[in-house]
Amino acid sequence: MFLWAGSKGAQGSGSERSRTIYQKIRGYDILEKRRTVTALKAGEDRAILLGLSMILCSAMMYFVLGITMVRSYSDSVWTEESNCTVLNSGIVAEINCSYSCGSECRKSSRYPCLQVYVSLNSTGKVLRLSYNEEAYEANPECFYIPKCRKDHTLMHTIVMNISERLKTHTQVLCYYDPSEQQDSVLLTRLYGRGAIISSLLWPTCTLVGGTLIIGMVKLTQYLSFLCEQIGRIKRMGLYPLTRASHIKVCTGKFNGGIQDGV
Repeated sequence: MFLWAGSKGAQGSGSERSRTIYQKIRGYDILEKRRTVTALKAGEDRAILLGLSMILCSAMMYFVLGITMVRSYSDSVWTEESNCTVLNSGIVAEINCSYSCGSECRKSSRYPCLQVYVSLNSTGKVLRLSYNEEAYEANPECFYIPKCRKDHTLMHTIVMNISERLKTHTQVLCYYDPSEQQDSVLLTRLYGRGAIISSLLWPTCTLVGGTLIIGMVKLTQYLSFLCEQIGRIKRMGLYPLTRASHIKVCTGKFNGGIQDGV
């Protein structure tokens, strides 16, 4: 009986020591897991913030491009392309302009007005040629509006060089109004289709990148939650079996100790 009691006390102290060691190891594991979860949580928050910032920047870029380039492109009536034949070009007048000479200083100058007439090959109509939408809005009578400068000779030289180039290139690509409400055609558009597509490419990439970052973080969080739920279900399924086996082993040891004592 004393031997059985001694062995039982030794087994009890050993099991308590094992339980203490297990609790310490489990405590360290829980602490390490909390640190890892905290670090992952901070990284996920930064990633979501980065994705939201990218989406916000892309929305701002879309807004700026929408009120500038896209609006100018959509409001333009010169949408169809055709070949034009240059009929004649020449300087018809001197136009007054003003330039800045300081913070609160403006002086006047003059630039030559180059007038160009072309024949639209698709319809045969004779129309006035303008360089782009800005030149047409500034002065529809003149093909090109040079930057106003103090040096009148320099502006005259620039316009004459343009006139000589038009005389050597009699066939040019031009843009016209298909409704035929405008009496002018354009040599080039201020914002063409290619420029619009290239300008919208970067905000689109930023929007897609921000959305992908947020989607990947949410997917990672869902998979982590799913793995935790699966692990919890497995632990709950194995716990009754482990406890039953432990009770069976303890009962066997107890019966064996009684038989030895007897």
